Formats: sequence, structure tokens, C-alpha cells
Amino acid sequence: MVRRAFRRTYDVTDLAMGAADVLRSNDIGTMVTAAPALYPHMWSWDAAFISIGLAHLGVDRAGQEIRTLLAAQWADGMIPHIVYGDRGGYFPGPGRWGTAELSASAPQAPLTSGICQPPVHAIAVGRILEVARRGSAEDRAAGEQLVRDSWDALYRWHAWLSQYRDPDGTGLIAVVHGWESGMDNSPRWDQPYTAVVPGPDLPPYVRLDRELVRDGAERPTDLEYDRYLWLIEEMRRASYDPVKVYDTCSFLVADVFVSAIFAVASDVLADLGEEFGQPAAHVAELRTWAARSRAAVAASCHPETGLARDFDRRTGQWIDVETLAGFAPLICGGLDADAERALLATLHGPRWAGHPELVAKVPPTVSPDSAGFKSREYWRGPQWPVVSWLFGWAHARHGHTAAAATLRTETLKLVGDGAFSEYYEPVTGEALGSRMQSWTAAVILDWCTAR
Repeated sequence: MVRRAFRRTYDVTDLAMGAADVLRSNDIGTMVTAAPALYPHMWSWDAAFISIGLAHLGVDRAGQEIRTLLAAQWADGMIPHIVYGDRGGYFPGPGRWGTAELSASAPQAPLTSGICQPPVHAIAVGRILEVARRGSAEDRAAGEQLVRDSWDALYRWHAWLSQYRDPDGTGLIAVVHGWESGMDNSPRWDQPYTAVVPGPDLPPYVRLDRELVRDGAERPTDLEYDRYLWLIEEMRRASYDPVKVYDTCSFLVADVFVSAIFAVASDVLADLGEEFGQPAAHVAELRTWAARSRAAVAASCHPETGLARDFDRRTGQWIDVETLAGFAPLICGGLDADAERALLATLHGPRWAGHPELVAKVPPTVSPDSAGFKSREYWRGPQWPVVSWLFGWAHARHGHTAAAATLRTETLKLVGDGAFSEYYEPVTGEALGSRMQSWTAAVILDWCTAR
């Protein structure tokens, strides 16, 4: 690898103003679109992070974002990964999913996709409340009302994940599509995807993402897209019944990163439940789910590398692929003190965030020393500011304040170009993917105004 010149300075005030402008520009009233061109709708975990940034512009507006998402919650408790607005311009659109026609649980309006994303929403609500309590009496009241209004829906969401994505009570939450992980084309999924064989009756399609991101190296391949869409066909044929989908879908992987988020978010939701007088039995369930998943994430760690591993439920095998998801225990805790220190040192050491070739000490999605490292390709190497924020938040929660401060400083440096890109090339610092990305702007705004 050859390092290019990277001299990026930033002014925190200017960066905060730019981030705020992105959120306002992408706001279509009822939702902040994920990005103006490539992602013109609402994505589940994007919306959670976006709401955190919105809290700094207005607690009421942040609450509206959460409420818009929860208004699309399925009757069985699932929060769908896409909530479609009135705009087109994205594939697959609601017609490809057909959820309203095929599932009795799916809402008739708004139209949604038929899968989910990582359960970061309780983390967002908790962060909004923190911001609200530093503001005016009106802000505080709005933040507390948001907790009261959203708590039961979030509890039902966590109950859905426990019931339908971990029916055997292992503690590891399964995903039935790489998109559910949020890390769509991560090398974690290469082996499980080989079992997804698109049939000859896969309906034709035209990819719109390639029209907006011209460099094909930045996006998943056509073969990957065929597999993505075939999984949708399998779910359609199961009418999105979560039991049938779990039993029949070609792709079923216990996702260690989603499980770690589920564990810590369950604890956050339980904390909010205790403070706001929610049913004690529900709070106790959340504590049980959190403890079980935290222990399962810790138990998944490879005995030599210390990295957490996903588990392919179709083949009954651990997936020993080195990616950023391997640091999942740092999100939820659960390791003994020595193991946690060692894993933290690895994340920030010379193979990962501290790699000498990186322009900013921000964790890449794959180590530059890995044979699978692709510096421009989506979840196969680039640095994602939103994931850095999540690790920074978790570091602070678990008392690793110096590591949290370093992530903040280095990520602000990376995003100091003002593009607020979806992800960044880690060796050159080049902005990649969609520009003016709302969740990037949101977490940067939170970091610029954090106290």
C-alpha cells in the first residue's frame, strides 16, 4: 500500500454546522432520508443514529423520527429495515417485497421491507434522553415523553428478536439475510452465501445503485445481488412468517455483532424501564436476554485470536473470518478484565485502528493485513464513521474513556473534508459511497456537541 498525502484539518464548529445542514437538507418532514440520492427512504438503524443527531437540533424532531419508524412496526413486533416514503428511486422497492399483500403482520401503510436491522433503537432513545436533560424544561419533558411513548414498542421488538431469531435460547441472534446485519457484503457472509443458489425463476431487475455510485469496486457484485434477491423470493414464498423463514431460509447465521447490540440495548431499555415504571416482568426479561446474549458473545471468541465469531446455523460451523465484528464483546461486555484489555489493545493496535498505513486511527471493517482487505469495497475494508461512534459510545459506557476520546478525535479528522460520506478509503482518506449521508452527519454532530 502507498500512502497518499492526507492533511485534513477541521473546525469543530464548522463541522457541526455542516452536519446540521445535511440533516436539515435530507429532512422531508416525516422522516430524514438516509441520503438524498442513493437512499431516499428511512432505514431502521440509520433512523436510530439520525435521531441522535436530530436531538441536538430539537428534541421534538428527534422524537418524531423514532415515532415515524415505530409507526411502521409490524403487528408481531418486528421493526422493518426499510420504511418507504413517497419517493421512488430505490431498488428493491416495496413492490419487490410485497409485504403488505403477503403478511398479515405487515402494515398496509407505510409500506415496508420484510426483514430487520440491528436493534440500536433503545441506545438512541437513551442518548436522546441524555441530550434532552441537558436542555430546557421543554426539552427534558419531550425526552421523557419519548421514553414513555416508545418503551413498549421497543420491548416488543426485543421480544420478537428473542422469540423468532433465537428460538432455542442460545443468546446468539440469527439473521436471515446479510442486509439484516447492516454489514451487507462483509466477508463474514461469503461462505453462508454459497448455499444461496438463485433459481431460474428469479424475477429480472435493474440495479439503481450502480447509476449513482459509478465505481463498481465500491458496491456489491451482481452475483451478490442475485443472492440477496433470491432470499427475498424465499421469504415471499414463506409469506414472511418468521417461524417458516427461520426454518426454511437458505441463509441463517447467528450474528455475533447483532447479538452484542441486542445485549447492550436490552440493558439500556431495562434501565429506562426501571426509571419510568414499566412492568417489572418485562424489565426482568430484558435483563435475562441481555445476560444470555452477553455470555454467548463472549463464549464465541476464538481461543487463539480472541475475536468473536458468527455461527452458521445451516452447517453447524463457526465462521472464522477476521472482520470488525470480531470485536463485538467490546460493545456489550462480558469478557474478564484481562481478555477485555487484550481485545481493546488489538482493536486500537497496529493490525487494526493503529495500522501504520491508515490516515486516521479509525477501525477499518477488515484489517489491512488480511488477505480479504479491499480498501474501497463497502464492508470489506473502508472505515465507517457510524460504526466508530458505536464503538466510542460503548468504550465510554465500559469505562475506556481514553479509547473513546481517540475514536472521536480521529473520526472527526477523517470526516473533516465535509463530505459526510457513507464510508471512507482507509489508506487515502477518500470519501466513498453516498455523500451527505444522514447517519454520518448525525453521529458527527453528536460528537461535535458532546458533553
